[in-house]
Amino acid sequence: MRYMPAILIGRIVRRLARWRKPGGGSAVPGLVVNRIAPGFLAHTLNGFPGGLVIVSGSSGKSTTTKMLVAALRASGKQVFTNESTANISQGLTSALLERVSLAGRIHGDIAVLEMDEGHGALISARLTPSVVTLTNVMVDQIDRFHDSEMVAAMLAKIANRATDAVVINADDDYLNGVAAGLAGHARVERFGVSADVLAGSPRGLGYSRTAPARLTPGDGVVLTRVDGREATVSLDGAAHEVALPARGVHYAVDAVAALATARAVLGEEFDVSVAADAVSRIPPVFGRGEIVTVRGRTVEFVLVQNPASFQLNLDSLDAHTEQLLVALGSDVRDPSYFWPVDTSRLGRVLIASGSKAHDIALQLAYDDVDVERVEPDLGRALDDFLALPDPATGLKTIVFSADSMRRTRAHLGLTSNIEEPA
Repeated sequence: MRYMPAILIGRIVRRLARWRKPGGGSAVPGLVVNRIAPGFLAHTLNGFPGGLVIVSGSSGKSTTTKMLVAALRASGKQVFTNESTANISQGLTSALLERVSLAGRIHGDIAVLEMDEGHGALISARLTPSVVTLTNVMVDQIDRFHDSEMVAAMLAKIANRATDAVVINADDDYLNGVAAGLAGHARVERFGVSADVLAGSPRGLGYSRTAPARLTPGDGVVLTRVDGREATVSLDGAAHEVALPARGVHYAVDAVAALATARAVLGEEFDVSVAADAVSRIPPVFGRGEIVTVRGRTVEFVLVQNPASFQLNLDSLDAHTEQLLVALGSDVRDPSYFWPVDTSRLGRVLIASGSKAHDIALQLAYDDVDVERVEPDLGRALDDFLALPDPATGLKTIVFSADSMRRTRAHLGLTSNIEEPA
């Protein structure tokens, strides 16, 4: 009961924050509770009878976590997770406050949480996860993580806390190094893509350093085919079909990561057919290939968070996309960060917007993309974009960074899915 005062204060702060800013301020209660009761987060996360599962890495955390949770719930487990995809320490604490009892416990079998690499490394020493899954190492958030070696070192700290299994992307050479350096007794399980899938991805998989060899089906869970929003996964010598929430090899890799982790968590209880069916039914995670209807218009949201995800998502866009709005916000502190991305296939963008509107418009122009209008006022850009008649083919599409995504959702009244910054 020692955390009761902190929990009560956190809930009061949460109510005040939501009253002041509907749909926002969800990290504030966690920030307060972490300050007055620094042991609360670890105490609660370590208290689940079925253990704690952590998903971390540069990219793919949110989708992998959603898929994994769906697979575990379909297998009969009661799972606590950070539904809002808040993955930093204060966001995680805020998520706990939604469900925790005054005694500091949450009803459920297991906790499955995505964790930011930096915050996860900071709190990992106090956590005892049964399983840790690592998705990849990319050039990501250069204002926070100066190089890929730094990210790999953070992920190694998290992985070394695993008591049962570490599930790694075998196509990422940095993660193979993490696995080789594990100091604990956790077993290593792997997932990856086949040689054919890699050959069909001319720009590669986006990782900082791709491993020279591919897994064979007997070595782990292997992605053997991707076609739009459909994929084939080889597991224990059998092929299984999986539907994806969005187009692209990167989403198929997320599905493979989720299945590999579900198998590591469930052991003999794992039924691949049940898990694959559950994974196939999850909707897109906020902004990641999500299709919404707003103001009578159907719009696809495409979230880009680092150069690799920007490139992979642009390459997987529908070739018939006629109406594009591209918005970069304040989270992109140095716009040159995205200059390695080849945007030329976009051809034509109706509006460049966000606080970095002129910067992204300049990049597009250098790639010979026709930008019809530069409008830094995102609200005005969204209003004008949605007011346009529907395109003759394809969907209206908004490509945005995380800050612009949050502002877009708030402006359009889609406040329930606003994320915490990573």
